[in-house]
Amino acid sequence: MFKVLFFLFATVFVVHAKHEEYIGYTLYGVTVYDRDQNDQLMDIVERYTLDVWSYASLETEGLILVAPELKPVFEDEITSIGVTYRIDTDNIKEKLDLEDFLLAEAARKSNSSRSERFGISFDEIHRWAVVDRFLGDVASRFPRLATVVNAGRSVEGRNIRYLRISSNNFATRTKPIIVIQCMLHAREWVTLPVALWAIQELVINSNSNQDLIRDIDWIVLPIANPDGYEFSHTRTRMWRKNRRTGFTPSNCIGVDLNRNFNHNWGTASSNNPCSDTFHGPRAFSEPESVVTRNILSEFRTRIAMFLDVHSFGSLILYGFANRQLPPNQPMLNRVGNDMARRIDAVKWPQNRNYRVGNSATILYTASGVCGDYAQVAIGTGLSYTYELPAHRNLNNINGFLVDPAFIRQAGFETWEGIKVAARFIARR
Repeated sequence: MFKVLFFLFATVFVVHAKHEEYIGYTLYGVTVYDRDQNDQLMDIVERYTLDVWSYASLETEGLILVAPELKPVFEDEITSIGVTYRIDTDNIKEKLDLEDFLLAEAARKSNSSRSERFGISFDEIHRWAVVDRFLGDVASRFPRLATVVNAGRSVEGRNIRYLRISSNNFATRTKPIIVIQCMLHAREWVTLPVALWAIQELVINSNSNQDLIRDIDWIVLPIANPDGYEFSHTRTRMWRKNRRTGFTPSNCIGVDLNRNFNHNWGTASSNNPCSDTFHGPRAFSEPESVVTRNILSEFRTRIAMFLDVHSFGSLILYGFANRQLPPNQPMLNRVGNDMARRIDAVKWPQNRNYRVGNSATILYTASGVCGDYAQVAIGTGLSYTYELPAHRNLNNINGFLVDPAFIRQAGFETWEGIKVAARFIARR
């Protein structure tokens, strides 16, 4: 009993010591009524380097995090252009503290979600070192199915590793490959369970998915942005970019890796290093984006599907982010809807149904996007950007914040959708 009380006291103390930089930050829900308003809203976001949690569209409300000193001018400026707003969360630090508390409690009680034989728990969000070690353990314990690949190092020198999963070590040159990439954006913690769940089902529980191993080879990259991911745990929870430094005259840090790919690079992103959508000094300036480029280059003739998993919004998106459509758009739409229907059949009822479509049409225009680059690289293959749900429950955890109760569900339901596409690919 004493140990439990000590743990709870320590947890409360740590929670209140963290996230001081977010005191007084307000999360606004914003509604736009035409595209001109949306463009003007984005100009305001860029001018004040505001943190967009979700982009507004004519169908959906946006969420924007605003520092206390900017709230009056933000409210005045968006009101002047006809954008309406509501206060979603008056002080976001309270939600960050709640997330810390829930995750700490889940970690204390963890082990109940482990695989029967060997695995990793799905009731907590694991740090980079734990995941990196897990990849090596999987490859060591299941050498006939899994090989760990050291793909490169991040800006700060962390390993970027992925698993190659195959029944014959990628020996069959005609065998299609599916790539699953997660955590390109540091703060999107709930995407990590998607990669870990895929590894569990393909390797640890492979007897239940023998056709998926027999007919398809897999590449699973759990943490594409390890430096940013660690920084979001240790310092700034809402950090999005990598940790590149040296931009002059600015002292700002980081490149948005999902604007750093060589497809329309620099045309619909920011050249301001302080912006969350800063595209970097040139395409592929960052070692993290180079890792993904190299995977696509090495296996481009075999990759049948590329999945870049993000949060949040319950969306399955395909290119291109400049509103042009790939030649295989009908197939992308068909398979995307098949995946969405399967997820909707097993999702939690309180979460919205998935929407499928062109990223610029139902979300926003952008450039240098990973999914767009992948679509060009793999030609007639299928490239999607997943936006996982923003789970809301009685604890009012929302947006990027993670309720431990949803971690297992996020991995499970997304995998159910991926399996539908995988079996479609195997039948082609």
